[in-house]
Amino acid sequence: MALHGFGKSRALASVFTRFQKLNSRRVWEGISLWFAVLLMLFVHPLYAEANETDNVGQLHFVDGQGQWQEPALVLDSEFDIRVSGLIADTRLLRSFRNTSDQWREGVFVFPLPEKASVYGLTMKVGERTIEGKVQPREVARQTYEKAKSAGKHAANVEQQRPNLFTARLANIPPGETVSVELKYQQPVGFQAGVFELSIPTTLTPRYVPGAPIQSLSDQWQSGWALPTTQVADADAISPFTVNPGDVAGDSHRASIELLIDAGLPLEAVSSPSHQLATSRDGQSVTVRPAEGEILMDRDFVVRWRPLAGREPSAAVFHQSWQGEDFLLAMLVPGQTGKSVLPRELVFVIDTSGSMAGESIRQARSALQAGLQTLTSRDRFNVIQFNSQTHALFMQPEIATGNNLARARQYVDRLRADGGTEMAPALSLALKDSEGSGEETPRVRQVIFITDGAVGNEASLFRQIRQQLGDQRLFTVAIGSAPNRHFMREAARWGRGTYTAIHSPSDVSGPLQRLFAAMESPVLTDIQVQWPGQETGIESFPRRPGDLFQGEPLIHAVRGVAAMGELKVSGRLPGGRNWLKTLDLQQAAPGTGLHRHWAREKIDSLQDEARVSGQEPDKAAITELAVAHGLMSAYTSFVAVDATPARTTETPLASDNLPTLRPAGSQAGMLRYPQTATAAPLLIALGLVGLMFSVAIVLLQRRAFP
Repeated sequence: MALHGFGKSRALASVFTRFQKLNSRRVWEGISLWFAVLLMLFVHPLYAEANETDNVGQLHFVDGQGQWQEPALVLDSEFDIRVSGLIADTRLLRSFRNTSDQWREGVFVFPLPEKASVYGLTMKVGERTIEGKVQPREVARQTYEKAKSAGKHAANVEQQRPNLFTARLANIPPGETVSVELKYQQPVGFQAGVFELSIPTTLTPRYVPGAPIQSLSDQWQSGWALPTTQVADADAISPFTVNPGDVAGDSHRASIELLIDAGLPLEAVSSPSHQLATSRDGQSVTVRPAEGEILMDRDFVVRWRPLAGREPSAAVFHQSWQGEDFLLAMLVPGQTGKSVLPRELVFVIDTSGSMAGESIRQARSALQAGLQTLTSRDRFNVIQFNSQTHALFMQPEIATGNNLARARQYVDRLRADGGTEMAPALSLALKDSEGSGEETPRVRQVIFITDGAVGNEASLFRQIRQQLGDQRLFTVAIGSAPNRHFMREAARWGRGTYTAIHSPSDVSGPLQRLFAAMESPVLTDIQVQWPGQETGIESFPRRPGDLFQGEPLIHAVRGVAAMGELKVSGRLPGGRNWLKTLDLQQAAPGTGLHRHWAREKIDSLQDEARVSGQEPDKAAITELAVAHGLMSAYTSFVAVDATPARTTETPLASDNLPTLRPAGSQAGMLRYPQTATAAPLLIALGLVGLMFSVAIVLLQRRAFP
């Protein structure tokens, strides 16, 4: 009986086991199939989003059959630049030639120098010349639209960013050419005895973070990007980017002539971006590209160095404009010796998609050069960012041989891909390390290596100001067409300096000057006192930042005559005082100083608004810009011909002219995506395939046990 009962028990157990396996298999089949269905529902919107993003860059450049179609307008540019002292004055002529048999409107988004003051607009139609006027931005738009609808030749230029502008030219006749001449000035850069002038001709497409939002109006939208919660004007700063072969053979070319009258003998004139042809006439030098017309796919950069021993240590310029005096002064503090302190350096490198190609190679070289400056007294860390942020160490580590070797290997493996999510990287970099337990304070410096290809500059500036503390932020611009406005302003808000790398052969010189400046003492607590300062005269910048070795202080003032002394004081490391005086009676004649002063005041008003978290004083900025004939965020230039040229019955087509892909960048820049990559879609598709495979295997086992 016992044995019989035991056999029955085993049989029941076997049946129960098979039942368990069958139920388990059915459960897994159900889970797999349901998971696959849910993933399909998840993939569908991802597919739609990726499909929409991939097509957005070609909407205006394909015909009804989907074939590539060159823009009907041919773009030609002429730069005529005159440098006098510390100011460069430029006449930029843009010509739009209509190669089609339709009337056209041309729309072109283009860069200018980050400190450009645009003060003139002239439209040229045949033998006629129409002078433009500065108007409030909304009024200028209405004036332009009304003229366009009436069939009149009209031009409108407005500022999107301090270094990014949009030109619109209405009613270009078939087979004819209409030109727009812009006049602008910019300060000449000077650092460590070298003058530098940069002329941007194209731009790197900017990453646009945030969720897309529905725009209130599509009247003036023409970019590849949609407005987002973080960049409301994304459509206005995202021109299409194409290869040179995608436009007419004679389009997007520029001729450049630069006359340098520095007021002192020059030792050398060079360019890290182009071969130069130069000619001298006394102390003046005329510079042109050796190849003649250049392709508009990179910045045109010129540097000049005074003869040894003739580097300026101080200079002052004077202008009388509409009965008022304007002065512009430059002071370069002398050698102050070195006071070496242990440092904590955080290197941040951009590895987003816009850095792919030559840019990431330059960035790796720059970072490796920075690692070579570290000593065993220093702590350091390396942070990379794209769509995600990653740090080499959990916190900065001592620069031992082993840690440096790990860092060099880490940097060598870096590749560029994904979006430019800069805010998390800034947060991590500007976070003070804790728990070191060291008595000797460390100088904490952050070196930010990027092309600055972001559209949310304002929010990043706020973040830097809020998180900076006692740190210093230094920016290194990478690539042939970086966002210089972001790079320079980020360094200014970060109380550091800005350095640009233009090519692989240009890495060593600028970086040596940067790292030498970082090791040198800083002149702090700077005070500038003009004669009569107590009477309420306005001088800018209102609060000068710290100065590093070889960096000049440039100050502008209104209402001070060229007499008396300018006094500049500061504090050296260790608490020593520093004082320098400048005789204003030695002032040389200057031009455009009133515009430089007005631009500085506008920047000051905007800075005050950022610090207080309020909107800028729009009325004050508009009034100031109109008074000095300047373009600003709230004023634009508009020119309208009095006589209609196109009948209202004749159709008018619009061409959104592209910019050229920056030299050295990858083909991915041709269609810069709204989202970082298609990775979420590809991962989801892979999971769907995996779930279906599991379900099929389970079903096969069920059918053939």
